[in-house]
Formats: sequence, structure tokens, C-alpha cells
Amino acid sequence: MTDILYDSLIRSPIVKKGEYNYFVHPLTDGIPFIHPALLKAAADGLVRVMDLKRQAKEVDYILGCEAMGIPIGTAVSYATDIPLIIVRKRSYGLFGETLVSQTTGYSKGGLYLNCVKKGDRVVIVDDVISTGGTTRALLDALEKIGAKVVDIGFVFSKGPVDIGCPYKILYEVSVTDSVQVVRSF
Repeated sequence: MTDILYDSLIRSPIVKKGEYNYFVHPLTDGIPFIHPALLKAAADGLVRVMDLKRQAKEVDYILGCEAMGIPIGTAVSYATDIPLIIVRKRSYGLFGETLVSQTTGYSKGGLYLNCVKKGDRVVIVDDVISTGGTTRALLDALEKIGAKVVDIGFVFSKGPVDIGCPYKILYEVSVTDSVQVVRSF
């Protein structure tokens, strides 16, 4: 059986954002579309590497960042029956809302975290870790709230990134004028 994630990765087009090589992939950009088999493979892989079937009773919420953390978080939530909280790009002004100030390799902005409170046990899932800016900001916000991060998982990594704690990935990639898979897990 061929690996649908691997095959889709090596066919990903590359665009330049300044000096930043950016790969365009259904799970990182929603382009051209997200095939259900691709989403299922990503969710199944994250559930496996994070051992979420075993850990499900130790987790209160899955956190997925808008935008591409939404489909991935939804699929992982569906596979594990763990509720999903979406970290949003806009403020709703709800009581307890926490601003997550992020800086990535190609953007800067704010995300908003709602519904997480002191003592909650969370798992973070997202599409890709490139610089770690979004995840470090989310970890800082969760620490201030007093929530416990049980695990963190990404479908793709653009190389080793230090975020101050361990995380799991399915594929480590190198991006130049094409995508090369460095390691798979």
C-alpha cells in the first residue's frame, strides 16, 4: 500500500514568501482540496504517534489552531471522542478569553483561546511546525492559564524546532525547490 501523505508531500508545489520556501499542500493550505483519505491518514497517524487511544481518558480537550488545525483537530477529535477547542483568529470577547500573540516565519498576529481553564489537560494538534512561533505562544498562554499540555503533534515538521518541550510529528521535511522527506514516524 502506498503512503498517501508521502505521495502528496513530494508532489507539493513550492512558493516563495520573501526568503521563505513555502510548500502548498492540502493539509497545510486546503489547496486544491482535502481528500478524506488524506485527512484520515493524518488523523490516524497522529493518534498512533501520540498514543491517544491510550491517553484519551487523560485528556480533556484537543486544541487546533485556525485555520488548518481545524480539519486536523476535527479528524483527531472524531477518532478519539476527545472534544475539540479551536484557537481562533478573532476575538469574541468572552470571559476568560486569552490572547495568544504569535510570530511565525512569514506572519505576525494574534490568536484567541477560549474555554480552557486552570487544571484542564490538553493536546495540541496542528498541520506543520516551521519556526515554532505559534506553538511557543500557545504554550505560554496555556502555562499562564494553568492548563497542562499532555502532548503535542504535527503532521509535518520543517526540521528540528525547539519549542521548549517534546512533540511528535509524522513527517520531517526539507523544502528547497521541492519537498524532500527527511524522516517519517
